[in-house]
Amino acid sequence: MSATPAGAPALRIGARVLLLDGEDRVLLIHAKDPDEPDQHWWELPGGGNESGETLEDTARRELGEEIGIQLDHIGPQLWDRETRFRYRGREHHRRETVYLARITDTAPALRPEHSANEKVGLIEHRWWTHSDLAVCHDRLLPPNLPSLLAQIVAGELQRPVLLHA
Repeated sequence: MSATPAGAPALRIGARVLLLDGEDRVLLIHAKDPDEPDQHWWELPGGGNESGETLEDTARRELGEEIGIQLDHIGPQLWDRETRFRYRGREHHRRETVYLARITDTAPALRPEHSANEKVGLIEHRWWTHSDLAVCHDRLLPPNLPSLLAQIVAGELQRPVLLHA
């Protein structure tokens, strides 16, 4: 693996969960850049990998910390997504693995434990139907989430894919 060029952001590894309820609604987090409040988006719950943690454990931990939902197990890997973006005045480089999980009880079992960054950047979370996502005018991450969700619900996304943004 090559070294990060001088001035380039270091690659941060993380994991996210595409969480579906019994009605195939997907859980998304509405977040913003606190330094540029007009910059807001909806994304899957998740975050950065901690030392010694598997990516599956990262996805489960982050869901508990952000939403309060505790998963006993995580489903299959859906995709890896590599992104470069600007947040809080700095450039970032991330590679995240997204896992599928399903639940029937959507009530949080834990009290969310938001980091300082999440406290200033999180707006809300919401369960979305596919039809709601299809007409959403807000920024979605990944941008093709409506079509990915349709493939997942239809059982058409059979192997992990790599997304770039």
